[in-house]
Amino acid sequence: MQVAITCRHGNLRDEVQAQLKKKAEKLLTYFERVTHIQVTVDFGKDDVGVEILVDAEHRHDFVGQEKKADVLTAFDAAFHKVEQQIKKYKEKVQDHRRDVPIGDLTKGAADTVES
Repeated sequence: MQVAITCRHGNLRDEVQAQLKKKAEKLLTYFERVTHIQVTVDFGKDDVGVEILVDAEHRHDFVGQEKKADVLTAFDAAFHKVEQQIKKYKEKVQDHRRDVPIGDLTKGAADTVES
């Protein structure tokens, strides 16, 4: 898996780049089919914009964007958005493989108890 960090209108220190890369690699714990992560940091006049693009096998990109006053704060907010998208997608894929939805199983058990 590859993590690429690019900057627009400014530069990041090496320590910050290493920290962003380390945090971005944590996405593998949620979805192991991640092939590429692109982090773009855009320095504006008053704020910093961070965009995270995650490319996964057999799936379109997951995208998270956020603008905050600080690079790490913006990255954490955008990371949380991507994290939620990946969790939702993974849950959807896992539920799709089941014959009977989990909600129907609990309803059926409750119906038999009442009868």
